[in-house]
Amino acid sequence: MNFEPSAKSRDFLERLQRFMQAELDPIEGQHWDEVRALNLGGDWTKWKVHPRVEVLKAKARAAGLWNLFLPDEKLGAGLTTLEYAPLAEAMGRSLMAPEIFNCNAPDSGNMEVLYRYGSEAQKQRWLTPLLAGEIRSVFCMTEPDVASSDATNMQATAVVQGDEVVLNGKKWWTSGLGDPRAKVAIFMAHTPSEGASRHAQHSMVLVPLDTPGVEVQRMVPVFGDYDAPHGHGEISFRDVRLPLDSVIAGPGRGFEIAQGRLGPGRIHHCMRCIGAAERALELMIDRGMTRTGFGKPLMNLGGNREKVAEARVAIDQARLLTLHAAWKLDELGALAAMTEIAAIKVVAPSMLQKVVDDAIQIHGGAGLSHDTLLTGFFAQARALRLADGPDEVHKGLIAKLELAKRGYSKRS
Repeated sequence: MNFEPSAKSRDFLERLQRFMQAELDPIEGQHWDEVRALNLGGDWTKWKVHPRVEVLKAKARAAGLWNLFLPDEKLGAGLTTLEYAPLAEAMGRSLMAPEIFNCNAPDSGNMEVLYRYGSEAQKQRWLTPLLAGEIRSVFCMTEPDVASSDATNMQATAVVQGDEVVLNGKKWWTSGLGDPRAKVAIFMAHTPSEGASRHAQHSMVLVPLDTPGVEVQRMVPVFGDYDAPHGHGEISFRDVRLPLDSVIAGPGRGFEIAQGRLGPGRIHHCMRCIGAAERALELMIDRGMTRTGFGKPLMNLGGNREKVAEARVAIDQARLLTLHAAWKLDELGALAAMTEIAAIKVVAPSMLQKVVDDAIQIHGGAGLSHDTLLTGFFAQARALRLADGPDEVHKGLIAKLELAKRGYSKRS
């Protein structure tokens, strides 16, 4: 078991870091101020993408820093999950970096789905422009009227009728839905099938967002912030009719695809959390050492040095656990790495939330403002404790797998 980055990974990392230091770090604060000024309120129909984004994307692509997540040397960087992990951590230090390198969620996960499970026609129509960064995509899974922590609760349906599939239902927390470049959704829904197991009765369907019957209802704010021009939307599907070849890999394979999508994606999320935590720790130290109160640097008051030490220990623990999950995923596959993937999904966002909270505290009122990236990191951490499954579901899976090692069944 060796977590040392390969020469290829180190080369990409060094070039990525140089690009971020030269192009992103100097302007990120200004960028988000300008984005907020450009996109006021929750009316997503008026949202605009800052022109700087496409300029930076073109520079990143020209520099060969593009689709770094995809393990294909022709379409991406050809890195393993373990090799990509340090790059995801580096990008996690910035709220804008993942999009600039075309490695942003949910597009990266959707591209992996199309790459692994899509037909040639589906790849041509949707994967090619996504890989080029020409369009954006969304993933419709969570529903407003059921406990979505149990995905088998889904009320949305994808019913096969002859050579068509008919979609009905409501989804929300559809991230990226407010982006004017969003053109396609992957819609996961119940496909009733007598005799099939409960995990073989769901499908993923590619839905052009301009299809009749698809209607965006609203954007849902996160802690009062609409996250424009990305957004997190509520969307309805009313008798949406599509050709049967819009179903990815065929009806009933939704859960199978979801597991293939979420394994690498969770590692990406967790490594970005680690990068964000490193940035938050740096901000906490700099603030604590340059501000004084009661005649002392803030860092020397109120147990703040202990918080720095605790942060360092927690970040390094989370990183090692995540690298182990990445290594096991590469070596043995997603099924063999289920415990490790579930564990990092619990550990990394909670670690980030604690580190950022301590950093906010030492910043005082400034920590609650947009003057730093801390509020963005905090929202990211808190949301990730729910996204891709809440903490409780992952802990339940870990416990189930541990009990099984001792010979106890699910019902014991």
